[in-house]
Amino acid sequence: MIERYTNPEMGAVWTEENRYRTWLAVEIAVCEAWNKLGKIPASSLRTIKAKAAFDIKRIDEIERVVKHDIIAFLTAVNEKVGPDGRYIHLGLTSYDVVDTALSLLVRRSLLQVRARLLTLKKVLRKEALKHKKTVCMGRTHGVHAEPVTFGFKVLVWYEEIKRHLDRIDRAVEVMSVGRISGAVGTYIHLDPRVEVLALKKLGLKPAPVSTQVLQRDRHAEAIGALALIAASLEKFTVEIRHLQRSEVLELEEPFTKGQKGSSSMPHKKNPVRCERMAGLARLVRANVQTALENIPLWHERDISHSSAERIIFPDSFILTDFMLAEAIDIISHWVVRKDRMKANINATRGLTFSQSVLLALTRKGLTREEAYALVQRNSLKTWEENLDFKALVLADPRIRERLSPAEIETCFSLDPYLEKIDYIFKRVLSRES
Repeated sequence: MIERYTNPEMGAVWTEENRYRTWLAVEIAVCEAWNKLGKIPASSLRTIKAKAAFDIKRIDEIERVVKHDIIAFLTAVNEKVGPDGRYIHLGLTSYDVVDTALSLLVRRSLLQVRARLLTLKKVLRKEALKHKKTVCMGRTHGVHAEPVTFGFKVLVWYEEIKRHLDRIDRAVEVMSVGRISGAVGTYIHLDPRVEVLALKKLGLKPAPVSTQVLQRDRHAEAIGALALIAASLEKFTVEIRHLQRSEVLELEEPFTKGQKGSSSMPHKKNPVRCERMAGLARLVRANVQTALENIPLWHERDISHSSAERIIFPDSFILTDFMLAEAIDIISHWVVRKDRMKANINATRGLTFSQSVLLALTRKGLTREEAYALVQRNSLKTWEENLDFKALVLADPRIRERLSPAEIETCFSLDPYLEKIDYIFKRVLSRES
């Protein structure tokens, strides 16, 4: 299903062809380094760069026999290069190539995720400002609490995306390393300068120390960053799904021309895209467990991580990229129903202003316990007898002893709920770099 929707650029990173192409780029960078150090003749390097290529079918044929992907790859490449192929993979072990190439693939994918996040951040900023003063009901435990604004809700998401950008930047830094240090990381058949030169050519830095592999806490951090993004996107879509419920109907995900919501009920407009994203987020989060399990390898290296990484990296990146694209489209085209937001504020017949009445009474000399008892008594009566809370407050003699009708009326105004919104927006947006 995802393949029909995903960004072709992200999918292209994780194709078998691109993996081999990246392996070859690492091998050639090492050859260039050896050439600079006088170990590979210039004529041989020219031949290698001109002829080095691969055929996936041929690699597969060889691997079925040798049962080793790097050997199969090198054999296929050397068949095309000829005698000068003896200089390819000079002093290297498989994971000098595989891990360095994986870092390049992960970093490229992280940067694509970062670009998506920047777009989503821009969309959220626009929607937050657009609805900065669009009053709606705030809810805690799913129950009406006090009014907020819809823009305030979106601003919370906006700030969250900024934190994700920081995490992605950190993951890019952590994954911008390679290793070309030999079988167990001690350069026994390599000149350390080869690593420096080759990795500089590839745009990476040498890991300060490694075994036969880069340590997998790096990779787990990258997958963790994706999982946190997925969790936030699920959080956003859960809010949309709740607000699209028929009883609420303050917000709807886009429903396009010709779309149908149910095979049996023509009236249905279901938040199917948001629900789908909630399901996909579970897959990305689940991959964190695998990434963490990949950290404790035996001694200088085993391959228990390898098979799992061939699944969790492409899946996590492609799913996260898809989810970000969906979030951008949904939020850019959602339907915000201001009339329903206003109606829902009024649905509890004034109960949302109970704290305002409570505080007004304490300012008039009542203890908090006394004021709470008076307000709660009228609140429960409003619930149980389907009455108007403000009318009950105005009719309560003990409250009227303390508050005038004008003071009570002030308690039921929405204006105070907007007074600090500009302050909050300024605090968030002023921190933009």
